[in-house]
Amino acid sequence: MIKFTKMSASGNDFVVIDNRESQISDVSSQISELVKKVCKRKLGVGADGVLLIENSSKVDFKMRIFNPDGGEVEMCGNGARCIALWAKSKIKNQKSKIEIETKAGVLEAEVVSDNTVKLKMSDPVNPKLNSKLSVDGKEYEVHSINTGVPHVVLFVEDLEKAKVKELGKKIRYHQEFTPEGTNANFIKVRNKDSLDIRTYERGVEDETLACGTGAAASAIISHLLGKTKSPTKLHTKSGSILTVYFDSSSSKITNLSLEGDAAIVYEGELV
Repeated sequence: MIKFTKMSASGNDFVVIDNRESQISDVSSQISELVKKVCKRKLGVGADGVLLIENSSKVDFKMRIFNPDGGEVEMCGNGARCIALWAKSKIKNQKSKIEIETKAGVLEAEVVSDNTVKLKMSDPVNPKLNSKLSVDGKEYEVHSINTGVPHVVLFVEDLEKAKVKELGKKIRYHQEFTPEGTNANFIKVRNKDSLDIRTYERGVEDETLACGTGAAASAIISHLLGKTKSPTKLHTKSGSILTVYFDSSSSKITNLSLEGDAAIVYEGELV
């Protein structure tokens, strides 16, 4: 049996497994099948992804992130915030601030209150503004950036009516972003300090209630276009608010952080 902790960060839910003693063998095909089974809603635990906590030779922990399709990805902002809360709650004398090794670099996370975690992320790369993207004969103006994983951002007039799943899927698989694909964020500006956001996530292959790296990408793109400033509050589909902080100079973004709620939902065993 494999012990797990079900966690949620602003509506992004994960199955967290302590794999520091290798209770799951490092065989990619076996991990992939396990992840697919566990993440399947109504037939499994149900989750937006599986997080494996492993030993790191560099920092406090190593985090491996698997999407529901079984594929391993580089980074997950809300997932990293869950790992920090898990460590503070489960490990005796664990400090509030930890460093987490990921495929996208080392991240720093701090539990700032019982249910709030702030994550210092790597500097974003490859911002590209005002691109034209043709989908089914219609041209869209999109913006892209990598905040640990690739994201596309679209501004919409009516977020409630936005075809997030339908259009998001077509953008995710668009030839412009092959071979790795992209995540797609649909956002609407509230004011200079806040945005509304909905996200189609690559690997989940559906809209999720929140996306940390997507929130960061959207806040940065909006700022670069002169629409908002740091800190930016992102109102997610879950109703939770993610706050993105960063410094900006000469179009270069540094000191990127993501803050929001996180919680342990329950614990169980996979049989």
